[in-house]
Amino acid sequence: MRLAAFFGALVMAAGNVWLVSSAGRRFVAKRTAFVSSALGKRRFNALFSSENDWTTDKVRSTFVDYFLEKDHTFQPSSPSAPLNDPTLLFTNAGMNQFKPIFLGQAVEPLSSLKRAANSQKCIRAGGKHNDLDDVGRDTYHHTFFEMLGSWSFGDYFKEDAIKYAWDLLTEVYGLDPGRIYATYFQGNEQVEADLEAKELWLQYLPPERVIGCDAKDNFWEMGETGPCGPCSEIHYDRVGNRDASALVNADDPDVIEIWNLVFIQFNRDERGELALLPAKHIDTGMGLERLVSILQNKSSNYDIDIFQPLFDKIAEHSQVGPYEGKILEQDVTLKDTAYRAIADHARTLAFAIADGAVPNNEGRGYVLRRVLRRATRYGQQILKAPPGFFATLIPVVVDTFGEAYPELCKKQANIMEIVREEEEAFSNMLERGIKFFGDLESELKRDGKKEVSGEKAFFLYDTLGFPIDLTELMAEEAGLEVDMDGFVQEMETQKQRSREARNAAKSGGDARLELIAEQTAWLADNGVPPTDDNFKYKSDVELSGTVLALLGIDGFIEKGTSSNKGDRIGVIVDKSSFYAEAGGQDADTGTFDVLSESGDIVGTFVVMDVQSYGGYILHTGVIKEGKLEVGSIVKAKVDYDRRRLTAPNHSMTHVLNAALRTVLGDSVDQRGSLCNDEKLRFDFSYKKAMTAKQLAATEILCQEVVADSQTVTSKVMPLEEAQAIDGVRAVFGEVYPDPVRVVSIGDDTSIEFCGGTHVDNTAEAEAFAIVEETAVAKGIRRITAVTKYAAEQAIENGVSWEKKVQEAEQLPADTPELDKKAGTLRKSLDETFMPIAIKTELRGRIEAIQKKGIAAKKAALAGRVDRVLNEVNAQLEEAVSQNKRVLVLNVDIGADSKASQKVMKAAQTIAPDMAFMGLSEEEPGGKLLAFALVPESLQETGFKADEWVRSTLQVCGGRGGGKPGSAQGQAKECDDMDKVLLEAKKFAESQVEAHTS
Repeated sequence: MRLAAFFGALVMAAGNVWLVSSAGRRFVAKRTAFVSSALGKRRFNALFSSENDWTTDKVRSTFVDYFLEKDHTFQPSSPSAPLNDPTLLFTNAGMNQFKPIFLGQAVEPLSSLKRAANSQKCIRAGGKHNDLDDVGRDTYHHTFFEMLGSWSFGDYFKEDAIKYAWDLLTEVYGLDPGRIYATYFQGNEQVEADLEAKELWLQYLPPERVIGCDAKDNFWEMGETGPCGPCSEIHYDRVGNRDASALVNADDPDVIEIWNLVFIQFNRDERGELALLPAKHIDTGMGLERLVSILQNKSSNYDIDIFQPLFDKIAEHSQVGPYEGKILEQDVTLKDTAYRAIADHARTLAFAIADGAVPNNEGRGYVLRRVLRRATRYGQQILKAPPGFFATLIPVVVDTFGEAYPELCKKQANIMEIVREEEEAFSNMLERGIKFFGDLESELKRDGKKEVSGEKAFFLYDTLGFPIDLTELMAEEAGLEVDMDGFVQEMETQKQRSREARNAAKSGGDARLELIAEQTAWLADNGVPPTDDNFKYKSDVELSGTVLALLGIDGFIEKGTSSNKGDRIGVIVDKSSFYAEAGGQDADTGTFDVLSESGDIVGTFVVMDVQSYGGYILHTGVIKEGKLEVGSIVKAKVDYDRRRLTAPNHSMTHVLNAALRTVLGDSVDQRGSLCNDEKLRFDFSYKKAMTAKQLAATEILCQEVVADSQTVTSKVMPLEEAQAIDGVRAVFGEVYPDPVRVVSIGDDTSIEFCGGTHVDNTAEAEAFAIVEETAVAKGIRRITAVTKYAAEQAIENGVSWEKKVQEAEQLPADTPELDKKAGTLRKSLDETFMPIAIKTELRGRIEAIQKKGIAAKKAALAGRVDRVLNEVNAQLEEAVSQNKRVLVLNVDIGADSKASQKVMKAAQTIAPDMAFMGLSEEEPGGKLLAFALVPESLQETGFKADEWVRSTLQVCGGRGGGKPGSAQGQAKECDDMDKVLLEAKKFAESQVEAHTS
C-alpha cells in the first residue's frame, strides 16, 4: 500500500476497533517507525505540505539529500561558462563536468567517483542547445536554469535510475502517479529501440502512458561530439484525470517534461560515428524551476517564489503596470513577455559573468551581449523603463541566489560594473534603433510590403548594434519578415572588411585605398603600365623609379597637382622593390625618398602597406616631408632588416609543412599561414590536438633542416610543368598564376608553389621553436613558431626550466608545502615563453611533484588523525564525566573531511547526548572546516546543528548546511581561530541556557 493510501485509510478508520487489534497495532507501529526516519519524515511532510512549503531552496536540498541517502556524493555545480572547454559555449547540462569520466579519461578525484548528485547552473542560449528565442513567449523556457542531476558512473544503470526517479517524485515530492508519463527511445538506423527502458516503466505505468519517441526527443547528446545515449523523459500533466499521451512532447504548457534520464553508453566522434564507452553510465537532469512550479501549484515557471522579487523590482521601473502572467494572444502589448524575458536574462547575465564570461563580439561573449540587448530593448521599448534599469536587477539576483551560490556575492560589484557599461553603451543606440525600425515599419506597411531588406537589417546590426535575432523578433511583433539571404550577403561583405581591418590599421584607420575594376581600367586607359616588381626578390636594393599615378581618398590626383606633407595617398611607380602582401606574408614597409632633378632628397614618403591589384603595385602611406606628384622621381628603400626577420619565418613554414606530413601523415594539408617579422603561423588539417611527442618530433625535424644549412632556390616555370613535379605542394583551394614560382628547400625537403620572399639558406633561420599548438576550427589546427633570436630565447628558457624542474624533483616528498610550491612553479611555467613540447613535458613532471607532495601530506595527516582521535576520545570522556551538554574542540586534522567523519563517529559513540562541534584549519589563516552533532534531546528544544555551523562560520565569511542533527561547512580562510571558537561556544551555550531557563 502506498503511503498516501495508508494515511487515507488511517483517517477514515479513526475510532475503528481495528486500530486496537494486534495486527492493526503492528501495522501502525511499522508505519510510525517509517515516518520517524529521515526519509520517512520528508515523505510524510510531502503528503501534508501545502504548496507554500515547497520553496525553491527546499526542493533543491530535498533532491540532493535524497540521493545522498542513496550513497551519492554531492558534487558542487561547475561554472555556467566552461572557460576551459572550447567545445561548449556554456554549461548546458549537469553532466558536462563529468565528461572525462564518461570518456574513461578521468583522474583523481573524479576517477573514483561512483555516484553523484547536485544542482547545476545551466545556460542554453547558443550552439546546439539554444532556448533564447522562446524565452518570454511561453511560461517554461529559460536561458538560465538549474538542473537537478544524479549520476552513476559504471555503477547502477537503467533499473535503479528509473526506480529512484519514481520513488522521489511520487513518495518524497508527492506527485500524483496518475499524471506521470514516460518516454523511451524507439530506435533508428544507428541504434536499436530501448525496449529495456520500456519494460522497466511498465512496472510503474500503464502501456498508454509509456510512449516511444524518436532521436529528436529521446537520444541525448551534449554537443556535436561527445558522450551520448538513449534517454527516457518523464512528463507531468498539470491538469490530470485525462489521457494526455498525445500532448507529450507537443509543446503543451500543461504537459511538460520534468526529468530526463539519460543512459550514456556511446561517444560520438567528429565524423558522426558512435563508439561504446568504456562503461555504462546514468545521467539524469530535472529542471528545478519546472518541478517547483508543479509543487507550488503554479501554471507558470515564472510564478514561482524565486521570480517574484525580480518582478517586483522590474515593476518599480515599468511605466505600463505590473506583471499579470498573460501569454501569446492575450499579451497584446507584450508587457508580460517583456517581464519574463528580462527576469530570465538578468539571471543569465549575473551567473555567466560571475563565472568568468564577459559580453563581447565573439563566441559566448557575443551570446551574452545578445541576451543583454534583448532584455534592454524589452525594458525600454515595451515597459518604458529608463536607461540603466537592467543593472538594478543584479542585486536582486544576488539576494535570491547568493546563499546557494556565494560566487554571486563575491562578484557582485564586477557583475554590476560590466552590466552597467554594456547597458549604457547599447542604450545610447537603442533609441535610434527603435526609431529607425518604427519609421521603416511605417514605410513598408504604407507601401504594402512585408519584408525588411537584408541591407536594412544589416544597418541595424552593424551600425546600431541590434543582433539579427532581435531584429527578427521586432519584425515578427510588427507582422513583418526579414530577408535573411540578403542579410547573410551583407555579412559576407562585412567579413571581407574584417579581413582587411589590419590593412586599415596600417593606414591610420582612414578609408582604405584600393584599386578596383574602375581604377585599374582608368590606369590602363591612360597608358599606365603594370608595375615591374621583379626586384622584390633582391636584397639591399635602392631602386629608383618614376611616379606614374597617385591615388587619394576621392580618386586619382590629376597630373600637375601636388600631394603635400601629411597627406595619405597611394603611389604607383614604374618599378618597385617592395613585396606586396600575398601568400600569407606581410607586405614590406619602408620609404620612398623624393629626389630633385639633381638627385638630392627633397621629400620622404613613408610606405605603410603594399598591395597588388591586377599587376599594379599600390604603395599606401603618408608624406612625411616635401611633396609628391605624378612624374616625381623616387628611390625605394625597403626595410630589409624587417624583411630579414620575415624571410626565415616564411621559409620555415615550408619546412614545417613537410615535417608535419612526416610526423602526422600525408593527409595533412595546409589551410593557411601568416608570416611576419615576429613569428610564423601555420594552419593545417588535423582532427585532434598534437601530442607532446608529435610536437617534439616535428620541431626536431625543422631544427635539423636549419642545422643542415640547406640551400633554398626558386624557379619560375609553366604551371602545367610545375604541377608535374614529383612531391610538389600547393595550398588547398589556392589559385596559382601561370607561370608559377616554385621554391625548393634542400634536395628533397620541400617543393612548393610560392611567390614569397625567402632566405638563401636555411641556416639564416639560426634556430626554430614551436611555441603554440591550438584549434582554430573543426578539424583545423594552428601552430605558431619562431626563428632566429626569438627561437634561441625560447630554447634557452626551456633549458633553464629543465634545470629548475630537475631541482624541484630532487626535493624530498616531506618538504613543507611541496604541493603548493609545485603549483606556483606550474603557474610561472605557463607564463614563460618556451617551446610548447618542452612546456608540456615539464607540466607533467611538475604535476608529478604535486602528487608526490600531496601523497606525503596525506600520509602525514593519516598519522596525525590517529593521534588526534586519541586526544578527542580523551576529551570526550572527560566532558561526559563532567556532565557537559556542549563540547567545542579545535581538532588538528587539516581540511580532511573523511577524518572529520571519524571524529563525529567518536563523538556519537562516546557522548551521544552531548552537542559536539569540531573546528579544524588546513593551515593557520587558511581553509577552515566545521562539523557538528546535536542530539535529539537538544534538537527538540530548537538547538539545530545546521544553524550552529552557519552562525559559527559567519565570523570568517564561510557557509555550511546539513540537518538539525548533523551539519558541516567550511570557510576559504580564517584569520582568527579564537574568535570562531568563541562564537561556536557562545551560540551553543545560548541554546542550552534558553532550554534550561
